[in-house]
Amino acid sequence: MNSFTFYMPTEILFGRGAEEKTASAVQKHGGRRVLIVFGGGSVKKSGLLDRVERGLETAGVLFAEFGGAQPNPLLSHARDGVRAAAKFGADFILAIGGGSAIDTAKAIAHGAANLDIDLWDFWSGKRPVERSLPVGVVLTIAAAGSETSNSAVLTNEETGKKCGVNTEFNRPAFAIMNPELTYTLPRQQLACGIADIMMHTLDRYFTHETGNSFTDRVAEALLKNVVRYAKVAMTNHRDYEAMSELMWCGSVSHSGFTSLGRTMDFGVHKLAHELSGRFDVTHGAALTAMWGAWARYVYEDAPERFAQYAENVWDISIGTVEERARAGIRETEDFWRSLGLPLSLGELGVGVQDEEELAYLADMCTDRGNKTVGVFHPIDRETALAIYRLANH
Repeated sequence: MNSFTFYMPTEILFGRGAEEKTASAVQKHGGRRVLIVFGGGSVKKSGLLDRVERGLETAGVLFAEFGGAQPNPLLSHARDGVRAAAKFGADFILAIGGGSAIDTAKAIAHGAANLDIDLWDFWSGKRPVERSLPVGVVLTIAAAGSETSNSAVLTNEETGKKCGVNTEFNRPAFAIMNPELTYTLPRQQLACGIADIMMHTLDRYFTHETGNSFTDRVAEALLKNVVRYAKVAMTNHRDYEAMSELMWCGSVSHSGFTSLGRTMDFGVHKLAHELSGRFDVTHGAALTAMWGAWARYVYEDAPERFAQYAENVWDISIGTVEERARAGIRETEDFWRSLGLPLSLGELGVGVQDEEELAYLADMCTDRGNKTVGVFHPIDRETALAIYRLANH
């Protein structure tokens, strides 16, 4: 193993009825005045919000609601949340939902603890996050892994820029995880979540660094497990075993555990973020629309790595190294296609783009050529443009 530092302080409360422990978890981590952050009406329609609020009320914890989190969390909405938290005097932020609600909650926590700093200063890299309020999570979607990650993503509507900030202050104090809360997810949302889980590991797996055999085995086992249980879950959303396996894989995938001893890439995430920021498309779908183009562009840098992936995840052991590498890419795309996910910009629903639009995306991804993204194959402006072109059909 190469050297690494791993810090994952989030307390996990997993299993049936886990949401009943929310109030005690909030109190354990110092919450007395809680701002509850959520998205649309699903947490209300399901009765989950009422159950959580009754528990808080019984425990004597004061709370206020802040709904409206968007699938691609918006900077303006998070700013509104900061103002709501300050007005209420919140000392704890509780997210109920998936990655959008959680990332919004993280942003509100940073803003409420730093009322003299604009949120975008953190996301644009102008200021480091040096203090925050504690955040708790009641998870309803297995996808983003934000319940255990040190990252949070916002979209600035004024500029169309979607980007993330990584800081240990993003780690939630606790995560309540009851797989039964995911039973009512629409099929497309479940499929996009499965893709997001896989990509959080794939963007860590492809590396030129060696000497991390255990990390490789963990990543490969997680990917195989997701593939196995995705097939069950897509047929029966109420299969507890399948939904529980996917939920835990999502949390582990983005916790950092599948990248110990190596540098994360996340080039595909950066390429996909520009699609979400520009066209407001679902994150998981943007990832699958870009991954195949990226993989075909870069696999010759380390075909043996792609061949290892093909063999250990997809059981492809026949052919030359390059043949196995290409077969692994095809197998991944075939799996995503079976879930109804897009493999190109055309299939993503944004249409085939003209050269000017592709150039805009490449400019946004690389700050007009002033930076590169990713490490497996550093993506400069011309590389980004070439990959967008490969996906443009």
